[in-house]
Amino acid sequence: MDVPATRHRLHEDIMAIMLGSACAALGVGLYEHAQILIGSTAGIALLITYITGWDFGPVFFVVNLPFYWLAWQRVGHQFALKTFAAIALLSLISWQMPRWITIGDVSPLFAALMGGSLIGLGALALFRHRGSLGGFNILAMYLQDRRGWSAGKVQLALDGLVMILAFFVLPPANVIYSIVGAAVLGVILTLNHRPGRYTGTSSN
Repeated sequence: MDVPATRHRLHEDIMAIMLGSACAALGVGLYEHAQILIGSTAGIALLITYITGWDFGPVFFVVNLPFYWLAWQRVGHQFALKTFAAIALLSLISWQMPRWITIGDVSPLFAALMGGSLIGLGALALFRHRGSLGGFNILAMYLQDRRGWSAGKVQLALDGLVMILAFFVLPPANVIYSIVGAAVLGVILTLNHRPGRYTGTSSN
């Protein structure tokens, strides 16, 4: 029997954005400390951080600027606003995190597994409240609508390009750990973000 969807209230959406962004920021913090990376715009921002030494938070916010417009055009105003809020909050938390917590030695494998899990759980919380952490998925959906290109293949190609670029910046072992983390994140989203698995909705 179908279960009717429950509409999220404003305070529930706000809490999801806060918790999702915080989980993702902690996962990115583990990645940055272990010198590994993830796909999408977060991966690009991490590569820029590793090359320049700039703080991840501001870099991540700027890298996502073109995708805010795409989100507004492709998915709707509510999605774009929630995505903007999530990215801004993740950027702020990442920027301030070194002042709040000191991370000691971290195994790259642990960082990949735990960091990928935290980012996956954060993204899942946002997806379920009609938000996201921006990135290539918005561009992939846009190109699918405009050009007829497969969104999945576009996403895979762009994420693959980030990993290829990583070989020019990071040791090969770190890139392998990065792929492990990306796989963990993908499994979390694949198993939990499916039609019928969750019945909550947010207003459009």
